[in-house]
Amino acid sequence: MNDFFTLEMLATFAGLVTATGLIVQFTKGIIKKEFDDYVVRIYAFIVALILTAAFAPRGEGMQGVLVTLLNAVLVTLTAMGGYEAIKNPTAQ
Repeated sequence: MNDFFTLEMLATFAGLVTATGLIVQFTKGIIKKEFDDYVVRIYAFIVALILTAAFAPRGEGMQGVLVTLLNAVLVTLTAMGGYEAIKNPTAQ
């Protein structure tokens, strides 16, 4: 494997979760200065939605939009959950 991150990898669930987590973690300082933590979660969803729509669209029409939205929610929850598990692994 000679490439760090490829378009084929980005089109997978793991690739989208990784990209969302990295982008949010490196840029959330800008958002967090101005707003509360819940805005960072909305920001993470927007990043996941953009990445999912750009690199992993599924279907056409209204069905495609709904599947893309649901996939973005799943990517967001996974990326945020992964961060929380790393940040505080003993949280209840």
